[in-house]
Amino acid sequence: MIELLIAILALLIIAGIGFPLGVSLLFVGYVGFALVHPRGFDAAGTVAGQQILELAANHQFAVLPLFILMGVLVTRSGISDSMYDCAAKWLGHLRGGLALSTVAACGGMAAISGSSLATAATMTKVAIPAMRKYKYDDAFSAGTVAAGGTIGILIPPSGALIIYGLLAEVDIARLFIAGLIPGLISILLYFVAIQVVCIIKPDWGPRGENQPLREKIFALKDIWSVLTLFGVIMGGIFFGVFTASEGGGVGAGGALLIAVMRRKMSWSTLFESLLEAGKLTATVFAVGFGALMLNQFVNMAGAPQEILAFITQLGIGPWGTVMVILGCYVVLGMIVDGPAMIFLTVPIFVPLIADLPLPIDPELKLVWWGIIVVVAVEISLITPPIGMNVFVIASMVPDVSLMQIYRGIIAFFIADLARLALFVFAPGSVLWLVSYLG
Repeated sequence: MIELLIAILALLIIAGIGFPLGVSLLFVGYVGFALVHPRGFDAAGTVAGQQILELAANHQFAVLPLFILMGVLVTRSGISDSMYDCAAKWLGHLRGGLALSTVAACGGMAAISGSSLATAATMTKVAIPAMRKYKYDDAFSAGTVAAGGTIGILIPPSGALIIYGLLAEVDIARLFIAGLIPGLISILLYFVAIQVVCIIKPDWGPRGENQPLREKIFALKDIWSVLTLFGVIMGGIFFGVFTASEGGGVGAGGALLIAVMRRKMSWSTLFESLLEAGKLTATVFAVGFGALMLNQFVNMAGAPQEILAFITQLGIGPWGTVMVILGCYVVLGMIVDGPAMIFLTVPIFVPLIADLPLPIDPELKLVWWGIIVVVAVEISLITPPIGMNVFVIASMVPDVSLMQIYRGIIAFFIADLARLALFVFAPGSVLWLVSYLG
């Protein structure tokens, strides 16, 4: 356990200096493994090479860059503006209507991009200027975008669920099915949080203009293509028409077609999209390489066994064990970003969860846990001191301070804790659709 604590401290120092997270993870894991293994750096070099080669050669991970490319192409097609405009016309006349529209549009973008940071960055450009026009409180506006953006890694197709499924050897199609209901519940709870805030602080979210029904229906024409794409991907995967990897190919091709139909695609735009998707994929894989190497060091040091023994000695029962693990996610989320958390924790905690005598169908237990992990990671994206979504928005809206954004997040953070408790203690809310579809 001492070795693990030293490794975490070293990781914080190296990453804090400014080294990329993937490099920091790989360096700490490599040096740590060398120090605890009898063959030293020779063994560390061999294991590092094996981990990198195995991950890079794993054909199942091909699904990840395909869905990343799909998200990039859809974002460049300008669909986010159409989604927000459509949601604003239907919801804008309500108290806090533009905030409701932001969350709804974030949910729509999440269903395609699968990235919280991309969703938050895109919606910041679209939603905050509109909310400022109607005199919304800046803290509330920024907090809404930051929280709404977190839905991006839960609603399928989700990169986080793909990474979890591959590491935990859980069927990705089942994870996608399981993510739908929790994603809708997340949007609903955020709607409730917005209404509560607007009741307490009416001036934070004034009503907008009520649009004629004709305008509302007319706005739907701009988003039918992306809704169709989502339906084709999910329907194809759910009903076994194609695999998740093939679904990624269908999604990327469909996104390209949408961009062409919307006249947003040129050869230069296509090249830039491919380049952006390549950079994002390389970033995720670099974090994966480093995290897997660090896991090798952690396993060699015997930390998982020590953690298991420590939790067992507490005598807190299965649900108590789950709460302790979630506490670890909360703390880890303050210093490590989402994909790295999944890479780091799945090899340690999944075997423990699989052996816990929880009142959940054993075949679906790890599906349920995958949703819990992703929700915990979502919460970390708006958790101080390092909420990645908060930093993205702060960099794009420099006249709104970090403290203002965190103040605007409070209501959503409470809603996050409520939904996490719901998903943990009412597993049926996560697994109902999976069980129904078999």
